Amino acid sequence: MTCASCAARIEKRLNKVDGVVATVNYATEKAKVEFSGDIDPRDLIAEVEKAGYTAALPVEKKDDGEEGGEAAEADELRPLRQRLITSVVLSVPVIAMAMIPAIQFTNWQWLSLTLAAPVVAYAGWPFHKAAWTNLRHGAATMDTLVSMGTLAALGWSLWALFFGTAGTPGMTHGFTLTADGASSIYLEAASGVIAFILAGRYFEARSKRRAGAALRALMELGAKDVAVLRDGVEKRIPVDRLRVGDLFVVRPGEKIATDGVVEEGVSAVDAGMLTGESVPVEVGPGQQVTGATVNVGGRLVVKAERIGADTQLAQMARLVEDAQNGKAQVQRLADRISGVFVPIVIALAVGTLGFWLGSGAGPVAAFTAAVAVLIIACPCALGLATPTALMVGTGRGAQMGILIKGPEVLEHTKNIDTVVLDKTGTVTTGKMTLLNVHVAEGESEAEVLRLAGALEDASEHPIAQAIAAGARSKVGALPAPEDFANVEGLGVQGVVDGHAVLVGRPKLLAEWSQHLPVELERAMEQAQARGETAVAVGYDGKARAVLTVADQVKETSAEAIERLRGLGLTPILLTGDNETVARAVAAQVGITEVIAEVLPADKVDVVKQLQGEGKKVAMVGDGVNDAAALAQADLGLAMGTGTDVAIEASDLTLVRGDLRAAVDAIRLARRTLGTIKGNLFWAFAYNVASIPLAAAGLLNPMIAGAAMAFSSVFVVSNSLRLRRFRSSF
Repeated sequence: MTCASCAARIEKRLNKVDGVVATVNYATEKAKVEFSGDIDPRDLIAEVEKAGYTAALPVEKKDDGEEGGEAAEADELRPLRQRLITSVVLSVPVIAMAMIPAIQFTNWQWLSLTLAAPVVAYAGWPFHKAAWTNLRHGAATMDTLVSMGTLAALGWSLWALFFGTAGTPGMTHGFTLTADGASSIYLEAASGVIAFILAGRYFEARSKRRAGAALRALMELGAKDVAVLRDGVEKRIPVDRLRVGDLFVVRPGEKIATDGVVEEGVSAVDAGMLTGESVPVEVGPGQQVTGATVNVGGRLVVKAERIGADTQLAQMARLVEDAQNGKAQVQRLADRISGVFVPIVIALAVGTLGFWLGSGAGPVAAFTAAVAVLIIACPCALGLATPTALMVGTGRGAQMGILIKGPEVLEHTKNIDTVVLDKTGTVTTGKMTLLNVHVAEGESEAEVLRLAGALEDASEHPIAQAIAAGARSKVGALPAPEDFANVEGLGVQGVVDGHAVLVGRPKLLAEWSQHLPVELERAMEQAQARGETAVAVGYDGKARAVLTVADQVKETSAEAIERLRGLGLTPILLTGDNETVARAVAAQVGITEVIAEVLPADKVDVVKQLQGEGKKVAMVGDGVNDAAALAQADLGLAMGTGTDVAIEASDLTLVRGDLRAAVDAIRLARRTLGTIKGNLFWAFAYNVASIPLAAAGLLNPMIAGAAMAFSSVFVVSNSLRLRRFRSSF
């Protein structure tokens, strides 16, 4: 494909097949095709070939490393580069001689013909070949315009040289055109146009590869080989031979080969390349690790759980690639226009030629204007406007841990005015945490934590585990309890290091005549007012302390919500928790609107109700019970630390479990959409402004060719500015 109208033709051809929905992307040179099971993909390839193009089914590429990628790029660009160099070397003297009378020696025009003919024939061959192929299929593309324009210019020059007076020794002409067609040649336009357009295509191809660099870098993040444990012996094998259930070793500094769970060892893992998070995460036995992250601490033994296309890295790459293959609504309009644009331009060129001839301006002026119209009107910039911005925007998002599912997502972000935030796992950590220890006068906090933590360590209750974990982090190893018993609905009791310990509700302690002193009762009431869970601790016949536990608010949530307000969004906290807990969390992070005590199945109804009030709703969540609401919302954002079903139902996936990533996601989506609209505006404005100038005879064909090439390079370069997008945190 050489322009947007090529993509439009192929897309139209494929969509004529019953049961097929196809999207053809000019920038990525890929077609995304959805079809029923009774259609043979080879039939789809045949349809593409009937349109005059070639196609192949996607093949999983083996990773040949960076050198292999560079070699592939060199092979792809080599023919284009060779033609470009040829055209530039030969065209420069032709243009110089045509424009500078001082160097127009006797018979200079024949040297110009000798130099220009190979440019039109060899360097311009791809244009002529494509134009002929399109003609045989009854179609016209940008190549048709270039081929017609350059061949017309060469043909006119040959006629003037051999049958007119332009071949006379001593003939001179400058940049100003005369009305005498027999003495004018257009060799500089014929060769110059091809040189400029080839230069534009070459830099466009280079820029397109840069635009897709983020996706290629993402796909190349994975480890190349892995040390597998077989019968207790390490054996290094290629990573594609790894199987689910295999145990493999990851030493400090090595990449984790695939998604799995830690079996042995404790270490810190740097997941920055996937999540954008700069701080390494501590992992140990039983914890999940992700392929392509880097082990920066000790030796780990990991059990492989997902391999190949099932890994998080592969899913991220697939999401990004699918997004890049999509089209925004505004781009579909541009594609429809470009599909009929070329025939209209040819008609305009013929009309321009007829007008100038009819007005008596002379054949040279008429021909100049007609050729300039053909050259200037290429719709390339229209075809590149959306896909290049999408490639760069989605690629940059992937680097920051933000996965955008498609261009329609970008269009949704511009109207969002309300953001509904699920509480647990989104605004809060989703895990119960020991927050405060209130001890009675004269008691040791360390001793209270040691005894209460040891007893709670024997319980599976989330509150008990939070207390045990908090105690362990502050006092170290915990002793083993004896005579442990769970008192249903009240708490636990047992013996720790000879102390009879009670941990639970005040009622449990009261049954053993251990009543809370006034200061502990006050601490318990204050904790409950804040929405925290308060647990009483007593031992050796006396109430000693009150421990408070809660689902802790993430440190970054308040900052994120302030930034969401800065984007013009109204945050609403949505939770199934009671009103007191919800209000307490909302107050901590600066949210004023709270919808509490909502059953999981009713969350989608809340979103519908807000939409019924005229609001454009974004939903941020992470659980299975958020999936329906994420799908119903105008924009669904799933925390990547959440469930697969929530991620599948969302429009944007935030790989980091940090709410601030939602701010960056919306900012990036809006910036990308703004770039797309800017590209399309300038592409349309360029054609609207330039075609009348060309028809009015105010543009030389060579200048028109340079301007047309520049428009495509401008659009791609404008998109590349998205690579500089930075997080606001």
